[in-house]
Amino acid sequence: MMPPEIQSRQNPNRNSHILSPSSASSRSRFSASSFAHNTRIALALAPCAAFLLDLGGAPVVATLTLGLMIAYILDSLNFKPGAFFGVWASLIAAQVAFFFSSSLILTFNSIPLGLLAALLCAQTNFLIGAWASLQFKWVQLENPTIVLALERLLFACVPFAASSIFTWATTAAVGMQHAAYYLMIFNCVFYWMFAIPRTSSFKAKQEAKYHGGEVPDDNFILTPLEGCFHTLNLLFFPLVFHVSSHYSVIFSSAASVCDLLLLFFIPFLFQLYASTRGALWWVTKNANQLHSIRVVNGAVALIVVVICLEFRVVFHSFGRYIQVPSPLNYLLVTVTMLGGAAGAGASALGMISDAFSSVAFTALAVTVSSAGAIVVGFPLLFLPLPAVAGFYFACFVTKKSLPSYFAFVVLGSLMVTWFVLHNFWDLNIWLAGMPLKSFCKLIVANVILAMAVPGLALLPPKLHFLAEIGLISHAMLLCHIENRFFNYPGLYFYGMEEDVMYPSYMVILTTFVGLALVRRLSVDHRIGSKAVWILTCLYSSKLSMLFISSKPVVWVSAVLLLAVTPPLLLYKEKSQTGSKMKPWQGYAHAGVVALSVWFFRETIFEALQWWNGRAPSDGLLFGFCIALTGLACVPIVALHFSHVLSAKRCLVLVVATGLLFILLQPPIPVAWTYRSDIIRAARQSSDDISIYGFMASKPTWPSWLLIVAILLTLAAVTSIIPIKYVVELRTFYSLAIGIALGVYISAEYFLQAAVLHALIVVTMVCTSVFVVFTHFPSASSTKLLPWVFALLVALFPVTYLLEGQVRIKSILGDEGADLAEEDRKLTTLLAVEGARTSLLGLYAAIFMLIALEVKFELASLMREKALERGGIRHSQSSQSSSSNFAPRMRFMQQRRASTVPTFTIKRMAAEGAWMPAVGNVATIMCFRHLPDIERQSDWGLKPSYLLPGSYPPASQPGLRFCCSIWEEIWHGNTGWGIEIGGPDWFFAVKNLAILILTFPSHILFNRFVWSCTKETNSSALITLPLNLPSIIISDIMKIRILGCLGIIYTIAQTLVSRQQYISGMKYI
Repeated sequence: MMPPEIQSRQNPNRNSHILSPSSASSRSRFSASSFAHNTRIALALAPCAAFLLDLGGAPVVATLTLGLMIAYILDSLNFKPGAFFGVWASLIAAQVAFFFSSSLILTFNSIPLGLLAALLCAQTNFLIGAWASLQFKWVQLENPTIVLALERLLFACVPFAASSIFTWATTAAVGMQHAAYYLMIFNCVFYWMFAIPRTSSFKAKQEAKYHGGEVPDDNFILTPLEGCFHTLNLLFFPLVFHVSSHYSVIFSSAASVCDLLLLFFIPFLFQLYASTRGALWWVTKNANQLHSIRVVNGAVALIVVVICLEFRVVFHSFGRYIQVPSPLNYLLVTVTMLGGAAGAGASALGMISDAFSSVAFTALAVTVSSAGAIVVGFPLLFLPLPAVAGFYFACFVTKKSLPSYFAFVVLGSLMVTWFVLHNFWDLNIWLAGMPLKSFCKLIVANVILAMAVPGLALLPPKLHFLAEIGLISHAMLLCHIENRFFNYPGLYFYGMEEDVMYPSYMVILTTFVGLALVRRLSVDHRIGSKAVWILTCLYSSKLSMLFISSKPVVWVSAVLLLAVTPPLLLYKEKSQTGSKMKPWQGYAHAGVVALSVWFFRETIFEALQWWNGRAPSDGLLFGFCIALTGLACVPIVALHFSHVLSAKRCLVLVVATGLLFILLQPPIPVAWTYRSDIIRAARQSSDDISIYGFMASKPTWPSWLLIVAILLTLAAVTSIIPIKYVVELRTFYSLAIGIALGVYISAEYFLQAAVLHALIVVTMVCTSVFVVFTHFPSASSTKLLPWVFALLVALFPVTYLLEGQVRIKSILGDEGADLAEEDRKLTTLLAVEGARTSLLGLYAAIFMLIALEVKFELASLMREKALERGGIRHSQSSQSSSSNFAPRMRFMQQRRASTVPTFTIKRMAAEGAWMPAVGNVATIMCFRHLPDIERQSDWGLKPSYLLPGSYPPASQPGLRFCCSIWEEIWHGNTGWGIEIGGPDWFFAVKNLAILILTFPSHILFNRFVWSCTKETNSSALITLPLNLPSIIISDIMKIRILGCLGIIYTIAQTLVSRQQYISGMKYI
């Protein structure tokens, strides 16, 4: 149906009311609002962006991810201009990385084609940036003309870029043979999406003041110039592309000539049909002229297309089903196709409106149906049957008679059944894993349902459930047929086997046609929301066949979608109006989701087996099931329980549990697993044993302890376990964490030294108690924590000496009698070195954690104390100047004092004076007792933990990496030339220059942090692009890390400066 503004535009009686340009422009005022065409643009540009990311590879993905994360952080901090420039900087950096990482010239083996493809990618990237710019409201308010220009630019250029990228991706997947037809199809799709006149999102719409409801030309996004270019692109681009790619065989055969004619006249016919929606508004505004153009040109184009399709498709692919000898077959096929096309065109153009046209259409329908029946060999004795079917169909079209349509369905079903029985029933063939007779039954049932559904949809609203049942039955039957085709591709004929492939594009085509049909029926209120939900899940589940080869994947995917999507599809209106699920409904829904994931387990197993190349472990499979359950419950929590904080925390724990199972893959008890025939058969393979033999596997049960420790920590962080408020619970929590980590470390790294297990468990318990009670102190913890730390320090030498002796005695006791004296000494040295490497690494991590915790707590306390003193001093000074301000300051003091525990400030001088000393001792212990290799890797970080440190912590990573690069290149690393790209001095100079470019950001940030020197935001932002070369074109990983740190430092400095400015302005 045409939009009102286009209908009025094509009414010749309203030409006198067309607005003048001056009056139209006066009424088309700018109106800042959200961009109304985001869905349309996303359908075109999102697949293009995915294709470009695939071409660019990991460098483009990494660059774009980092940039967009920075832009998101800036946007979340309400720094909108920074987010805007961050998005554009990310896209520019990603485009630069794309030019360096992609090899388009080598791919096309042609410099002009490679450069043309690179320009196309850059244009698409620019259009994505323009689309992103329209999402910023401040851009609309400050630059309205730019916003209107960007909107017009998108609608003018997206069809050209998107159709080219889509054709590129399609030909890369299926080949170049029919590339011009792919381009023609995508051109038609995007012409319909963008060339049909649309009103602008940013112009005030005062429909009541328009003459007759007509929208002025200025309110449309595109002008006649863009409409002309879109028409030229639709008509000539596929033809020119075909000529340029097949210029040597253009006139080699009649089929080649038909290709040329089809590539021009099919888009021409499509554009004539699109003119009924206003596509030719730029040609003329007279409805009679447009109607004449459509009829005359459409008739010529229809004749050409029908004749070409006869030679190119009908006689070429379906000639075996034509039962009429030549030349009568050409006549009857032409009558059938041309008459059917003429009737469909007349109905689409609304030309069947009076008695004469109705009679002509009825005669045409009877003739076409009779000629088609004769062509396929229908018996002449029963020839009145198709004629009567055509008559009833014509009655339905002209008189909208439902009984006539159902009579046509019955007669048409009989004809389809005869055709299938006559041509396929007697063939002894197995197709799609079943006899051909069974397959014929499914096809006939599917066709009958497809014919009956349009009539059922036209029934009164009380009987719409019949249409819903028919649509759901048809969708399920279609899923079953395509699943058999896709997963049983063998054709068996008298013992001979031939592979028959059901094309992937047919699955995609039927899926999107089905989804479009569902949406249309839903908009017309022909089906209810429950039917829309079920049909959407059934059609979407067919796409899983393209990625997973499991035979039941369609049905388990449908069950999973039916369990996950109700919050998105079934309860969509309810969630928007405020009607939420009840708690018991949420629990029941989560149980259904978990049950559906359990049904999905075999598909997950096969997907993991395909990805890893071997059968996944039970822990990995269990982890994916748990993580998928948590992710599937996200819509429930987000839409219906967004106000329940405990639901969000539980969801985080569930997803974290799944991720931990995936990473650690703990052993699962047999009682917890369900091994189906597929899983059991996959794990009974003896290939690994025959190749590698029997190998003693390392015990993996300690991973359960690490999972428990991490989950307890997450539960405490999310306040599911309220350790912050209950001291006893805090004690049990710290003991549980310490015991779990101690047993895990003992079993994982010190399994042979059983004597050390108790000492390591005590060490971890002391560490856990110290860290927990330092972060959440109690009334008496400040007195006990120094003794806990002293015990921890005392355990270090005992455990260190005992571990070395145990290793030496165990090795010498087993092998010492058979070793020579030199070998015994070497074994002793190796044992001692192993003890140092393992145990000292553990204690270094413990003391580093303690130093960080103490430093963090002291910094927090000093900040609170400084704020309180400043508040008191300012309150005293303000009392003399303004008596009205004193109550507010007193309230602020009371609120701040209530947030700080009573012992943290008043008792800290007496009971917490040990904290600086403990922090420094922990830092010294971490620094002093590490071996040389550990000292070389960590010396740049440790001084920053000293509380009276003499240089800024932020400079440590930069200094450390610079010194590390110097050591690797000039002190003993003979492979430094390979690491920087080559032994030539060109690479050394290049990387040195890139390294120098990273210095300004680090210098400015360290001056800002350490000396509190205020820098302008512009100076920091100017140094930001200097870090991009180190990330994109450097050959050394540490220089890339320095570039990333420079970007992070610059953004942090800008945010802190802006926050200080905002806080100062609020205070003023």
